[in-house]
Amino acid sequence: MPTPARVVVLPQQPGPLEVRDLLLPDPADYQVVVKQFASGVCHSQLHTMHRERSNAIILGHESTGVVLKAGAKVDHVQEGDTVLVTWVPRNAGSGMRQPAGVSLDLGGGVEARTNNVFTWCDHTLADEQYVVKVDPDIDKEVTAIIGCAVMTGAGAVENTAGVKKGESVAIFGVGGVGLSAVAAAKTLGAYPIIAVDLDETKLKFAKQFGATHTVNAANTNPISAIKELTTQQGRFSMNGNPVSGADYVFDCIGLKSTMEQIVPSVRTGFFGAEPGGTAVLVGVPMTSVELNAVDLLINEKKFIGSIGGSCSPDRDFPKYLDWHSKGILDLNTLVTERYTIDEINDATTALENGEIAGRALLTF
Repeated sequence: MPTPARVVVLPQQPGPLEVRDLLLPDPADYQVVVKQFASGVCHSQLHTMHRERSNAIILGHESTGVVLKAGAKVDHVQEGDTVLVTWVPRNAGSGMRQPAGVSLDLGGGVEARTNNVFTWCDHTLADEQYVVKVDPDIDKEVTAIIGCAVMTGAGAVENTAGVKKGESVAIFGVGGVGLSAVAAAKTLGAYPIIAVDLDETKLKFAKQFGATHTVNAANTNPISAIKELTTQQGRFSMNGNPVSGADYVFDCIGLKSTMEQIVPSVRTGFFGAEPGGTAVLVGVPMTSVELNAVDLLINEKKFIGSIGGSCSPDRDFPKYLDWHSKGILDLNTLVTERYTIDEINDATTALENGEIAGRALLTF
């Protein structure tokens, strides 16, 4: 029997988001229907909203909920289980089958589609590989952002970069993803942890999550500031200058300007003894980028990407839930705004205008 749902739809033609009353079909063999408690409002969805599209789209990719229905071949969750929904397959390394996206009938021969999940809705239909069973006693709202913001930021620091105790870190962009990266760097014992942003309020907020230093790039050259904070006297690069720059620099924004700033902010190599540091692209880029190849070469730097924090949700989500329960990752503070589904256009406008200090939720 179909499940009634209120679903945010991005129409094919430019215009505001629409909240539609739809019927979700019964789950296929490998699908589940989830009644949702909350969904994160992720900045990357703005990129989807601004791109041309050939069909209507259903949005959102991180949430908490409870399983209402499970397909015949779903064996890791059952009706009544509390779950986190995410856009990364929960255990891709095990050689599991390729998960599938969803299409919803909007009527009149029109469909709305997603390649993975949709969570801007009070009920969702998802491939079981995008659903992770969790303890039913978790906070059922703020933990919704583990499915993207937390795993993307914290995972980039822990999984992609492999930051170790005492290594220096700089993080460009301290919204929900960047703050999660700051918290992970603190947990791993990094020092210094340098937060870089254009907004002084966000920089002060970052100190609550573990930033030891802040750089306001609106009035300070962030490359120079990072180098000044990380200069190592007595160690020299190939050109004879003191080694400087952070061991790891993360771009949690993905703008052309920030992508081009993170490589020169990375530590130069200690000539003949030690390679340079690593720049990690975390934010979704929408432009090309120009890098100084000579800098990469002679200072033996690395420029790498991190998608979804290189996370395996089955492995990593329990850990991040534990961090939250122990106060290591304060999701109650990280979630700064809540909206109803009917306020979705207000939420995305506030996000686009930079008015959300941490992460926003849709609550159902």
